[in-house]
Amino acid sequence: MRVGPSQEEIRRSNLGALLRSVHLQGAMSRADLTASLGLNRSTIGALTADLAAAGLVSEGVPREQRGRAGRPSLVVRPESEKVYVYAFAVEVDRIVAARVGLGGVLLDRFEAARPRGEHDAATVVAPIADFIRKVHATASTVAGARLIGSGAAVSAMVRRDDGFVRLGPQLGWVDQPLGEALAALIGDARPVAVRNNADLAALAEHTRGAAVGCDNVVYLYGDAGVGGGIIAAGRPVTGHGGYGGEVGHMVVNPTGKPCSCGSHGCWETEIGEHALLAAAGRNPTAGRDGILAVVDAASRGDNTAQAAMRQVGDWLGFGVANLVNIFNPEMVIFGGTLREVYLASAAQVRSRLNRNGLPACREHVRLRTPQLGQDAALIGAAELAFEPLFADPLDHG
Repeated sequence: MRVGPSQEEIRRSNLGALLRSVHLQGAMSRADLTASLGLNRSTIGALTADLAAAGLVSEGVPREQRGRAGRPSLVVRPESEKVYVYAFAVEVDRIVAARVGLGGVLLDRFEAARPRGEHDAATVVAPIADFIRKVHATASTVAGARLIGSGAAVSAMVRRDDGFVRLGPQLGWVDQPLGEALAALIGDARPVAVRNNADLAALAEHTRGAAVGCDNVVYLYGDAGVGGGIIAAGRPVTGHGGYGGEVGHMVVNPTGKPCSCGSHGCWETEIGEHALLAAAGRNPTAGRDGILAVVDAASRGDNTAQAAMRQVGDWLGFGVANLVNIFNPEMVIFGGTLREVYLASAAQVRSRLNRNGLPACREHVRLRTPQLGQDAALIGAAELAFEPLFADPLDHG
C-alpha cells in the first residue's frame, strides 16, 4: 500500500510552489498567494517566514498602502540581487552568458561572436572567462549573495545526464564535454545543466513568453540547422536520453539533398539557412545576415528572392503540418532565423498547413513568433538552473 507524503514533504512542496510563484509572477501579496496556491493565510505566512529566513524572499508593505488605515496585505518579493544563476547559450554564430536573479531578472549579460568552424568546447567558451571573473567580483560585494546553479543551451544533441554534446553538426562537434568546460570556468563543484537550445527556448516561452497558458507547444528554431522543442501536457518531451525533438532531421524528401547528419532529404535541407540562401542564389555561408538580406530583397520585389521564400515557405508548412498532426499543439512558435522566414512566407506556411493538416488538429493551432526574442534559449537555461531550488528551497545553494 502506497504511503502518503509526510507533513515535512508537504511543507517543502508548498515552499517550492510559493517560491516558484513569486519567481514567475514577480512580487505578490499574501492575499494573491493565498488565492493562487489554495492555502490559508496563516500557512502562507509561515511559508513566507521560512523563505525569508533562508534569504530567498523579502516582504513588506506596498508603498501605495503605507500610512493607510487597516491591515495591509504584505507583498512577497524574490531576492533577485542575492539569489542568482548563470545561464549560457552556445549557438552557431554567437555565445552568450548572463547572471540571472531569482524572478528572472537579468543582472549581467555578455555576448561574443562565435567564428564558424571546428573548435572544441573549451576553446569556444573561453571568451566567457573574463565575464565570470567580473561577475564573481560584483556578486561578492552583495551581502548574502549566492550562486544557485548554472544552465546552458546549445545548438546540438545533448546527453541529459552530464551535458555531453553527442552531435552538433553545425558547430562541428562530436562528443564534446560542454558541461565540463563551463563548470571549469565557473569554478563550481555542481555540474552545469545542459540542454538543446530549442528545448530550452520552448521552456522559456511556455513559462514566460508567448505560450504562457498553453500546455501543448512546438517551438521551431532555425540557424544553420533546424531544431525543435516540444511541450506536451505541460511537460517537455525530450526522449529517453534527452535527444528528442530533432525535427530538422525528419526526412521529408527521400530523394532530396544530403544532410550534415549523413541522411538525405531532412527537413533542414529544405528550410534551413543554406537551403534559402542557395535558392536565392546567395552565398550559402552568409549566415543570419544573408537570411535577412534575402527577406529584405523579397519585400522589395526581387523575383529570385520571392521565389526562394515561396519555395522554403511551402516546405516549412509541409513540416509544420506533420508536427501539428502528430502533436496536436495549441501553438507553433518560429524562432531564430525561422522567425524571419515565417513572417515573409506566412501565406505559404498556412496554405500548406491547411492542405496537409488534419482539420481537427489544425483548426485551433496558432502560429506565432517568440515573445522573448533571440534570448529565449538563454532565459530557458536560467529556468533550468533554478529548477532544483524549487524542489527543495531550504536545502539548496
